[in-house]
Amino acid sequence: MTKRILLAAAAALALPFPTLAQTAEQVAALRDDALKNDTLAWDLTEGLTTEVGQRLAATEAEKRARDWSVERLTALGFKNVHVETFRMPVWVRGDETAEVVGASAQKLAVTALGNSGSTGPRGVEAEVVYFPTFADLQAAPNGSLKGKIAFISHAMTATQDGSQYGSSGIVRRQGPSLAASKGAAAVLIRSIGTDYHRNPHTGVTSWPKDVKPVAAAALSVPDAEQLERLLKRGPVKLRLLVTPQFKGEAESGNVIADVPGSDPSAGVVLIGGHLDSWDLGTGAIDDASGVAITAAAAKRIMDAGQPRRTIRVVWFGAEEVGGFGGEAYAKAHARERHVLATESDFGADRVWKFTTNLPAGAESISGRLAAALAPLGISQGSEKAHGGTDVGPVLALGVPAIDLEQSGLRYFDYHHTPDDTLDKIDPAQLRQNVAAWTAMLAVVANAPEDIGPVAAVNH
Repeated sequence: MTKRILLAAAAALALPFPTLAQTAEQVAALRDDALKNDTLAWDLTEGLTTEVGQRLAATEAEKRARDWSVERLTALGFKNVHVETFRMPVWVRGDETAEVVGASAQKLAVTALGNSGSTGPRGVEAEVVYFPTFADLQAAPNGSLKGKIAFISHAMTATQDGSQYGSSGIVRRQGPSLAASKGAAAVLIRSIGTDYHRNPHTGVTSWPKDVKPVAAAALSVPDAEQLERLLKRGPVKLRLLVTPQFKGEAESGNVIADVPGSDPSAGVVLIGGHLDSWDLGTGAIDDASGVAITAAAAKRIMDAGQPRRTIRVVWFGAEEVGGFGGEAYAKAHARERHVLATESDFGADRVWKFTTNLPAGAESISGRLAAALAPLGISQGSEKAHGGTDVGPVLALGVPAIDLEQSGLRYFDYHHTPDDTLDKIDPAQLRQNVAAWTAMLAVVANAPEDIGPVAAVNH
């Protein structure tokens, strides 16, 4: 008996991770191996974008993506791999064309926004009314756009933190419904993007219950600027054909996989990204790379030894069209003790900064994390972590967050466009992401501190 106890103790000491904590050297070894050798994130990104392709929410393609995901995650050794389905509205793209008519007749590159209404098969031909900013549209009198096509512009430039997406994104999210409420027959926006390719950016738009959806579409940035130049020369009439359809309700779902922890009372660390994509490209940066990065990091922790806390990988469904997957997960798992929630949904370029929102008593985790991430060129930001669309409903319950923030300098060149394809992924930067996530999970999943709730926040 004594010999068996000694052998068991010796085996425990030989594990890469002790039960509650780990040394800085062990975290560094895991981090550095990921930075040098990880291929799983690339394999997952390549496989999902090649074997499934585009994955519009609640369509047959998204269902194939869930089946593919369950097969891959099971083969990788994750536990409790399953799908949790939910019902949601279905919107599918139709025909979409735009052309200036009259003396300067020419075609424009355009794509419908998610949840756009339809012009009908004959299209809409009307005069264009130009609004340089969303504020200009807000100032337009009620009824002043009756029978007109509203065109809303904005100014967006590339930033490392992607911070202009919020202020520019309101043009897409709220602009169409506001223009429709003032009588517009259809709405065009300048794409929410920073590129100068003739690739319009799609993305979801919202309609209050008292506003009937009208045709709403985005012009590529060069075409939006072309239309602005034409409008400076005088009135412009435009013919728009946009024929998407609302198809009732269908099924989407979240794919869930666990790395079980040794201490059930220590809680769950929730990580992941979203499985669905828009239908123009193959969703490589948004968000195949995100689900791949987080799963690859969790796999490395799993292979190194059992962590103290359960690491739960969730590949959320239906993020792009309204965050349905995140809401469904939070509702289904409200009784579980989540101690951290975070996601990767900002492409695959290098992580440059991390932020935290940890409760009192767990602040020391930030210091260990700063030391582990510094060799990757990652510094700690002063602001609080805020999470993202998928984990937002869990964070709103008071669950702490850590954000590993990627560079956004290229992201909005490709976001929601036909150019969101595998060739935009830089393998070296992808490995740096996996290394950062591996280090973060090694620190957090094994931390001896109690990670309790923070003040609930609104998302």
